[in-house]
Amino acid sequence: MATATVTHSVNPELTSLPDLDIERDPGVEDAPEETAEASRPGSRSLAALRISTGFVFLWAFLDKAFGFGYATPHDAAWVRGGSPTEGFLSHVAVGPLEGWFHDIAGAPWADWLFMMGLLGVGVAVIAGIGLRAAAVSGTAMMALMWMAEWPLAKTLSTGEPSMSTNPIVDYHVIYALALVVVALTAAGDRWGLGRMWARLPIVRRHPGVLR
Repeated sequence: MATATVTHSVNPELTSLPDLDIERDPGVEDAPEETAEASRPGSRSLAALRISTGFVFLWAFLDKAFGFGYATPHDAAWVRGGSPTEGFLSHVAVGPLEGWFHDIAGAPWADWLFMMGLLGVGVAVIAGIGLRAAAVSGTAMMALMWMAEWPLAKTLSTGEPSMSTNPIVDYHVIYALALVVVALTAAGDRWGLGRMWARLPIVRRHPGVLR
């Protein structure tokens, strides 16, 4: 019986596929750039929040130190012998720490600690450096001032209405939260010295505290 051998002839032109010029989806290719563009308003907003919050602290220092005539009269300026803490703390009339605030009102150590805190937090936050330490210090200051005003109370120790606008969340809480937010989001990198600060050897060794 004869065996038939069948030979298949393959067209060489079919062995390779032509190069296909596939047009990429521009949306996919531009995604990283679009993400960066979308993040810019957010980072700018955080930078604006950082600078404005820092200026609150810095302005408080400047006004109390030099007496610009807003919250602090010219003659009551710190540089002219006035006390930054006596006027406020001596009039505390509410809260569990009322007596303690009266005792430290006008004390030199309290004046220096308060003013250096305002200056340090203000400069650090505006510059975008040491934001975590500034957030801790600023939050502690806001907590003490919140306790001095004690918005939880409806009446003062004198029996007068406290005029508290919110018993829990007032401007001290908002300032403290703003400090925490800018510290945890590296808000000092934009419009600040955050990136340069982060490259310092001492900051690299202790990023959790100094960053």
